[in-house]
Amino acid sequence: MASAPQGPVDTVVLIHGLWMTSRSWERWATRFAGRGLRVVTPSWPGMEGDVEQLREDPTPIAQQRIAEIVDHYDRIIRTLPAAPVIMGHSFGGLITQVLVDRGLGAAAVGIHPAAVKGVLKLPLSTLRSAFSILHNPANRNRAVPFTPDDFHYAFGNTLSREDSDRAWQRYAVPGAGRVLFEGAFANLDPNSPAEVDTRRTDRAPLLLIAGGADHVVPPTVVRSNAALYQKSRALTAYHEFRGRSHFTVGQPGWEQVADYALDWALRAAALPREQTVASETPRP
Repeated sequence: MASAPQGPVDTVVLIHGLWMTSRSWERWATRFAGRGLRVVTPSWPGMEGDVEQLREDPTPIAQQRIAEIVDHYDRIIRTLPAAPVIMGHSFGGLITQVLVDRGLGAAAVGIHPAAVKGVLKLPLSTLRSAFSILHNPANRNRAVPFTPDDFHYAFGNTLSREDSDRAWQRYAVPGAGRVLFEGAFANLDPNSPAEVDTRRTDRAPLLLIAGGADHVVPPTVVRSNAALYQKSRALTAYHEFRGRSHFTVGQPGWEQVADYALDWALRAAALPREQTVASETPRP
């Protein structure tokens, strides 16, 4: 059984999501580093190039698979001298949960996380956000461009169109079709890479954060994801920020989300692993 980390946690690993790169964490990384933490922001495997390079040649994006992404971060985390806080946004939040299921991390936060296997909620806004990829089965093996219109609906719906377009220009890359299909059809795949053992008690504390205005992963999805853990005695918590879109890591007010996530994780990492906090884990 895993034990609580010894001493203070001094490292945070940030995992980006679909349609993004590690650049999406630039503000969070600076803020966390300002608190004296080591911040590690590795890209998905093969996606180390900047946004402009990946738009010009999205081949590395088309090659992404959930299992390979998880293994990539697994190797990185195991090289660290001590268990870190792991935070992931969107599909990075799903990857975070799989890594926690492998026994990694001192504490973990899924920020508007893509759902693990077992979540049955599929709101219309989620389908519309993913339509550019899911409407064509051939996109499974492609990197599909994310237009400014796509971004404004899926990520920038709380921003002015001008601000949304600026965010798209700086951060958005084509979406990995295979990753989205694997996530969308996880409940039909007996060997889904999005499956986790939600009953485990020997895992790190886990916080799932939702945004009230998120079109990609609405609060109903995140609550359902959190509720899967209700039979685990390990600490699981849920928190919702009103008015936050899927671009919560860059939307004005991101500091409040970043500070809440980090403060919760550092406190939780200092607790004994086995905790019962049923009141914080919503039921479907």
